[in-house]
Amino acid sequence: MISLKNILIIAGQILFLHVFLFIGMGIKLIVSIPIPASMIGLIVLFIALRLKIVKIEWVEKGAAWLLAELLLFFIPSAVGIVNYNEILNLKGIETVLLIAISTFIVMGATGFTAEKIYNRKRRLNK
Repeated sequence: MISLKNILIIAGQILFLHVFLFIGMGIKLIVSIPIPASMIGLIVLFIALRLKIVKIEWVEKGAAWLLAELLLFFIPSAVGIVNYNEILNLKGIETVLLIAISTFIVMGATGFTAEKIYNRKRRLNK
């Protein structure tokens, strides 16, 4: 069972991650670039982590929880697709195929990256 202290830490870290989303939104308002504000925020977070402005411990538990529950964020959109009969025509099949291929590419890239990070952490801990 998760203690109240851990729940508060995770919630605080998720709120801290949202700060970078808002920073990304601010940058997007100032500089008109064709990148989503959330991606800009992630880039700013990455830079802050690399420059050691933000310590990994400040976001680690919150990010781990968000990643663990990631599937729940996609269920509403997946269920919403069922309402559209157009998905069965040729254009719909192309779209579904594109989504499937891109999903496998993302899964592969994520697995590859996670394995590299895991091996690097294991090497550093020895």
